[in-house]
Amino acid sequence: MVDFLNKWKDGLERTRKVAFGRIATIFGATQIGNQTWEELEAILIQADVGIDTTQSIVEILKNNVTKDGITRSDELQQYLRAELISRIDLPPELNLAGLHPAVILLAGVNGSGKTTTAAKLGMQFTQQNKRVLLAAADTFRAAAVDQLQVWGDRLNLPVVAGQPGSDPGAVAYDSVQAGIARNMDIVLIDTAGRLHTRYNLMEELKKVYRVVGKAIPGAPHATWLVLDATTGQNALQQARAFKAAIKINGIILAKLDSSARGGMVFAIQHELHLPILYAGLGEKLEDLQRFDRELFVDGILEQKQ
Repeated sequence: MVDFLNKWKDGLERTRKVAFGRIATIFGATQIGNQTWEELEAILIQADVGIDTTQSIVEILKNNVTKDGITRSDELQQYLRAELISRIDLPPELNLAGLHPAVILLAGVNGSGKTTTAAKLGMQFTQQNKRVLLAAADTFRAAAVDQLQVWGDRLNLPVVAGQPGSDPGAVAYDSVQAGIARNMDIVLIDTAGRLHTRYNLMEELKKVYRVVGKAIPGAPHATWLVLDATTGQNALQQARAFKAAIKINGIILAKLDSSARGGMVFAIQHELHLPILYAGLGEKLEDLQRFDRELFVDGILEQKQ
């Protein structure tokens, strides 16, 4: 359990030190005043929490201070922690029972970490005694197919891939058909990275999504957007575009350990109401963790002793 807690603490070190670390300095044994609120607001905005979310958080804390008669800033820490935790939805349980196979589609922009995330998810599901098939539907980048094949060989997972430049929808369809024929529990489809501002590429993603539904009515059963946490507020723009194109029902925050912009979690929740399902806390396969809102908040706040 200690290793698990340390994984979150270590993985969020950059966000804690660069973005949220200064909060501890304003929570000293001083009287709460205008400067307290101004400094807190500035820190939260600079941490990529978002202007609207920040103003809402500060307003609620002000109301709590008035209601409970708080006068010292060091007493604000527990109120801030509770408010931040309440701002993050509990990730839903992954209910994939009774689906043979359950089809999970991964989407995101170039370089967000989709292929590596697919491998990490494949390992996790395998450890849960699930039979997993990986689908290399990124036919534009030959290296992506090779990368997923390497992961498949390492994890002993079958991979269905098409020729470079072939129709990604056809690869996705064939993968689902293969999953049915081989009695797989889960088919993980790795799609091509695409800029959210490129209309033709987003239209192609819609096609892949529709084709999967023709292979199995109701599929994909889950569509998860992989976001690079190092991009901060830009990731929010990406999420908006992908959500408008296809039915996204969960976010995976990759590279959270390399980012000082973990505050984007609150902006995503506030504006998009999409649950954060997983967090990438390192490069190892086991470093993809189910998102835990309390461990996340404790990991970004420098707790006063």
